[in-house]
Amino acid sequence: MSRFNRLTLPPKPSGDDAMTQTIAFIGLGNMGGGMAANQAKAGNRVLAFDLSQAALDRAAAAGCTPVTSVVEAVRDADVVITMLPAGQHVMKVFSEQIIGAAPTSALLLDCSTIDVDTARKVAGLAKDAGYAFADAPVSGGTAAAEGGTLAFMVGCDEPAFARIESALEPMSRATFRAGDHGAGQAAKICNNMILGITMLGTCEAIGLAEKLGLDPVKMFDIVAKSSGQSWSTTTYYPWPGPVPTAPSNRNYEGGFATAMMLKDLKLAQDAAARSGASTPLGAQTEALFQMFDGLGYGGRDFSAILQMLRGKLDELPRT
Repeated sequence: MSRFNRLTLPPKPSGDDAMTQTIAFIGLGNMGGGMAANQAKAGNRVLAFDLSQAALDRAAAAGCTPVTSVVEAVRDADVVITMLPAGQHVMKVFSEQIIGAAPTSALLLDCSTIDVDTARKVAGLAKDAGYAFADAPVSGGTAAAEGGTLAFMVGCDEPAFARIESALEPMSRATFRAGDHGAGQAAKICNNMILGITMLGTCEAIGLAEKLGLDPVKMFDIVAKSSGQSWSTTTYYPWPGPVPTAPSNRNYEGGFATAMMLKDLKLAQDAAARSGASTPLGAQTEALFQMFDGLGYGGRDFSAILQMLRGKLDELPRT
C-alpha cells in the first residue's frame, strides 16, 4: 500500500485564499511533472496522480499533494489537467474516471498530444455531461515545462477561453485559441511536423558541413544569424556546445524523446491521409524517425538522429 494512502489532503482554500484554486493534475511524466510543479509554485493546491511512485515523490517534493487515484484527485477540483501518453488513455481516463467524478463546475483541460477525432469525442462527452472542456496541447519541451514558459494551443468554445487562459497562466508564456474543439490538437501536430522536418534538415546540414571540413560550432554562429535560422538551430542545436541547455550536451538524454516525436509525426500523417493533404516531407521525416526508433533509440532526444546521419551510432548508447 502506498504511503500516500495515509495522507490528509490540505483543506480547500477559503476567505483570503479564495483566489487559490484546487488543481487536479493527472500524468506527471517528463512534461507533466514540471507543469504540476509550476501550478503549486503559483500557490494553487495541486492534487497530483500518476501510476509511477517516483513521479509522485517528485511531485511531493515540488509542493504538490500526491493522491492514490484519479477520482480522489478530481472530486473537489476547480480545474482538472491531464497530460497523458495517447488518445486511448485520454478517452479512458475522461470517460471512466473524470466525467461524473469531478464537479460539473470544474474546468477540464487535456494537455496531451492526441488525434483530433479523439479530442472532439472527449469534448462531446464532457459537454454532454455539463462540463467546460478544452484540448490544450503544448510546445516548448521539458525545459519550458519546468520553467513555466510553454506555448499552449487551445481548442475550445470561445466564451470559455478567458477562464482557460487564466488556468494555464502559471505554466505558460503564450496561450492561443486555435479554434473550436480539436483545433488545439490540429495546431500541435502541424507545429510538430514543422519541428521534425526542421530538425532533420538541421542535422543533415551539420553532417554535410562536417564532411566539407567546417566546424559545426562555427556553423551554428553562421546559421543562427542567417536565413537558415530556426528553433532547431538557436534553441535546440543538435551539436554539443553552442546551446548549453540543449540535450546534445547531455548525450541526448532528456528533452523530447524520439518515440514521442515519432508519435506526433504519425498523428500528422494520419491526419493528412484523412484530409487529403499532401505532406511528402512529413512522410519522409516520419520514415527516418521510424528507422531511428527501430534501431533502439526511441528514448533518446529526437535531435540525436544527427548521430545516425553521421554514421556514429556506435557512440550513442541505446535506451
